[in-house]
Amino acid sequence: MGVDNTGVIDFVSINQQGVVVLTISDHLEWDSENEHLLLLQEKINAYLGAIESGEIYESYPSAVGKEFEISVAVKYPPDKTALDFFEKVRAYLLSCGYGFRYCQL
Repeated sequence: MGVDNTGVIDFVSINQQGVVVLTISDHLEWDSENEHLLLLQEKINAYLGAIESGEIYESYPSAVGKEFEISVAVKYPPDKTALDFFEKVRAYLLSCGYGFRYCQL
């Protein structure tokens, strides 16, 4: 599992508000070439694809009828580029009807 394994949903939970939270476990350091951001973008797109295709319901039937949020749990503090990226992701996902957040562990 992890941000570099785009074919796997790292964690699925349902929060107290009944929202299905798909969490990305991000253990990588931020890099100046933005390779980390590209991996993260791929992983977010894979999560979004699982939601929009309905694939998520096959693995997690309890998600049927619930809202979704994508969460990124980062090991290292995000740099300015990452923070800008997170804001763009948040805006896009909100426009699609999904939540987004990140936290540092």
